[in-house]
Amino acid sequence: MKHIAVFASGRGSNLAAILTAIIRDRIPAKVECVISDQPSPGAFDIARQAGIPTYWAARSQFSAAEAYPRHLIQLMQNHHIDLIVLAGYLKLIPRQLVAAYPGMIMNIHPALLPNFCGKGYYGLKVHEAVIASGVKMTGVTVHFVDEHYDTGPIILQETVPVLSDDTPERLAARVLEVEHRIYPLVIKAFCEDRLVVEGRKVNWKS
Repeated sequence: MKHIAVFASGRGSNLAAILTAIIRDRIPAKVECVISDQPSPGAFDIARQAGIPTYWAARSQFSAAEAYPRHLIQLMQNHHIDLIVLAGYLKLIPRQLVAAYPGMIMNIHPALLPNFCGKGYYGLKVHEAVIASGVKMTGVTVHFVDEHYDTGPIILQETVPVLSDDTPERLAARVLEVEHRIYPLVIKAFCEDRLVVEGRKVNWKS
């Protein structure tokens, strides 16, 4: 049984999908806590309904620069966390936390990395950029997290066609459906010790 911490900044739709999948697909995991940089995101409502502890942790709460990552690491240790899942979390993960949990932090991005990514590319901004670029295909990427935005080893990608009459909202809805389906698949593989990282490559064991 793996112990998971979910970091979320918004409404928590991926958190809800993960919690449902843990029960439905018998993923050997338990979400132990939900962390947010926001004081009252929708994700907290979902967590509390499931009896999961929630923590508001923002850099602005700490006067000393090192106190913030130390606090996050302590929370992870207190809950014996094996995997940190970013689910609509908009802040860069501190390098100290990345170093403390190498290969144990994953994120989902609503485009096909390495395109349409980096600081400022989140939510509808990604889909607006995709449509404006004229590409015919976008998608979803699940990747491990390193010290930078969206540059860690890619675990899984799935494509989503960009339709000629798409709006950012319509495209976002179709991409989100894929997110909700593939993120639990990756989490399940991690919890079953079926993901092997070799440099920049992530191999799946059967």
